[in-house]
Amino acid sequence: MTIDLEALYIDLHRHPELSFQETRTAGVIAQHLTDLGIEYEEGIGKTGVAGVIRNGEGPVVWLRADMDALPVPEQTGLEYASTARGTDPAGNDVPVMHACGHDMHVTAMLGALERLVATTDEWSGTVVVVFQPAEEYGSGAQAMIADGVLDRFPKPDIVLGQHVTPLPAGTIGVRSGTQMAASDGLTVTLHGRGGHGSRPQATIDPVVMAAATVMRLQTIVSREVDPRDVAVVTVGSIHAGLKNNIIPAEAKLELSLRYPDDEARARVLEKVERIVRAEAQASGAEEPPVIVTDHTLPPTINDVDATTRLTGAFGTAFGAGTVIDPGMFTGSEDVSWFAREAGVPLVYWFWGGVDPEAFAKAFAAGTVEHDIPTNHSPFFAPVIQPTLSRGVDALVVAAREFLGSAAE
Repeated sequence: MTIDLEALYIDLHRHPELSFQETRTAGVIAQHLTDLGIEYEEGIGKTGVAGVIRNGEGPVVWLRADMDALPVPEQTGLEYASTARGTDPAGNDVPVMHACGHDMHVTAMLGALERLVATTDEWSGTVVVVFQPAEEYGSGAQAMIADGVLDRFPKPDIVLGQHVTPLPAGTIGVRSGTQMAASDGLTVTLHGRGGHGSRPQATIDPVVMAAATVMRLQTIVSREVDPRDVAVVTVGSIHAGLKNNIIPAEAKLELSLRYPDDEARARVLEKVERIVRAEAQASGAEEPPVIVTDHTLPPTINDVDATTRLTGAFGTAFGAGTVIDPGMFTGSEDVSWFAREAGVPLVYWFWGGVDPEAFAKAFAAGTVEHDIPTNHSPFFAPVIQPTLSRGVDALVVAAREFLGSAAE
């Protein structure tokens, strides 16, 4: 039975699930793996699924797709837009949307598996497919590794993955070396002394402390990092207080930091800690701030030789001008943990999901950043075709490039 990929994508888009809650999605995947005759295991790293196609002697190729969604209210206006709700880790009821395209990743992967199963007479080796939870938390890959996925399945010779992005549909973006930045997520707790809003002199105001800290942190990139280098310091959330006439006892900041390598990471982290502690001291804090690392993601580094080889295969398959170097993305990924832990090469690429005419029009007008919604936007929605077919084709081309041929 042939998978209706467009219907599958629409179904997944309508039913997004938050990180480590992807039970329905995992069930849909499991059913299709069963239908394709692929052996698999569920519940790896809580909600992950992994399967294996054994097809004689040859290399072991791992293909990875992430499957979690985001707490974003969808505003695409699509007939199949998500109206789903979920519960976040803090217990809050939140809207849920596939605002990063992981529904497209899952669908393209299942389409590629269907193609690989149907053509086992043309290739040899082993394909391991990993449907990973909680990429948006930066912890799903490590959860699967901790649960033994590298021990329970054949060890990879190479790890491959892809991500849909705001490039023209049909375009492949890939580069050797650092493809995506390293990242740390930090929670900073600033301790003050609470009191009545009418008597600020009797308090140590953590809201003012937080405001000063946020502004000073912005000088790291603007004044302490070489303009030729890449670094991002973002304060994504501030939480303090419950009422306008009460000065709270503490304030919390959540930071997202990005850098291209471990050396830059060490420098930026040192500057963040210095500023946070200095601003607390300048405010007269009686208790030092607490800095907790919520997650750490390594840079996504594409193996040079494997990337050169795959870039050539993509060019042959899809034609001149379809494969570009998109530059380093300052977003981060946890896919590289699989390759790092196994000690094998990684190639991770992007493929376009924007209507080519709409992209060309925005590019000509210089309004791409304004007119083309990006990942994590409530307006992000890849055009189904040719995005889906190209995603399937790219995975098949990549897998076949590193598998053996049936004649070998």
